[in-house]
Amino acid sequence: MSEEILEAEDQSGSEEMFEHYRFEADPGQEVVRIDKFLMDRIPNTSRNKIQIAAKNGNILVDDVKVKQNYKIKPLDKISIVLPFPVREQELIPEDIPLDIVFEDDDVIVVNKQSNMVVHPGYGNYTGTLVNGLVYHIENLPEKKQDYFGRPGLVHRLDKHTTGLLAVAKTEHALTHLAKQFAERTTERRYYALVWGDVKEDGTVTGHVGRSLKNRKVMTVFPEGDYGKHAVTHYKVLKSFGYVTLIECKLETGRTHQIRAHMKYIGHPLFYDLEYGGDTILKGTSNSKYKKFIENCFDLLDGQALHAKTLGFQHPTKEEYIRLNSDLPTGFQQVVDKWEKYIII
Repeated sequence: MSEEILEAEDQSGSEEMFEHYRFEADPGQEVVRIDKFLMDRIPNTSRNKIQIAAKNGNILVDDVKVKQNYKIKPLDKISIVLPFPVREQELIPEDIPLDIVFEDDDVIVVNKQSNMVVHPGYGNYTGTLVNGLVYHIENLPEKKQDYFGRPGLVHRLDKHTTGLLAVAKTEHALTHLAKQFAERTTERRYYALVWGDVKEDGTVTGHVGRSLKNRKVMTVFPEGDYGKHAVTHYKVLKSFGYVTLIECKLETGRTHQIRAHMKYIGHPLFYDLEYGGDTILKGTSNSKYKKFIENCFDLLDGQALHAKTLGFQHPTKEEYIRLNSDLPTGFQQVVDKWEKYIII
């Protein structure tokens, strides 16, 4: 039997949050239910989680959706999409202020602030968004019966990226939302301030993968199979000459996708500490301009990137949820400064 883990990102704050497994049954495989087959092969899972995945169409045999009672046959090719779990022992409840813009029995959507890691990992075991969500959910007066004891992440935002992030409360909601993100049926729009005068709207297409020189950052590989397919559409909102405010629409959700793609086309994000945006890349050399840029940098913790719009199909209701959020104070102040600078 062959096995391949197709997607499993690290704890650095990536968007891609799905663990894909693929198996091929042996030629001598005995006939057995697919849920039992997968239970024996996927670590740290449960039959209930697998059955919910099947119910939501996340289990395929030879690229065809099957139910949990499907009987495995020799040489069947099985694939399953499961959300990437946060380790239970790290989920310490903490009373952290949260900006919750939507909540019901199934889903929470949070407007994440800057300088906040989404979930515990190496070097960030406390003070994360998930720690605050655990506290919030545990202190709700009522919880849905199938709440499964931890916030279910279906995507992430980088530490300094602000904006909307969806979290599931139940296993059903988790698998339902995970499928939408995996199949790219969600709507995700970001506002970004980038260096340079972006003249027109465009699309960046190029595999994104870890840099071969620095594992902390991602690089675009326009040719070959290294990295993962990534597409970012961008639209010019306002040009300030030396910097441009753009809207990015994600077709895929790779680690640092917007940051890597915009650097690749010569427009790094303003004050991006890891992708070269934290130095003066465009403009004059006079001291007044230098001081102006320093004052703008002081208003930000990191890259000027905000997840402004999030849309998805509600996991239990016949409705489409589409939410918008305002730019955070620091980001908005930087935009305002550029507006005045251009006028002057």
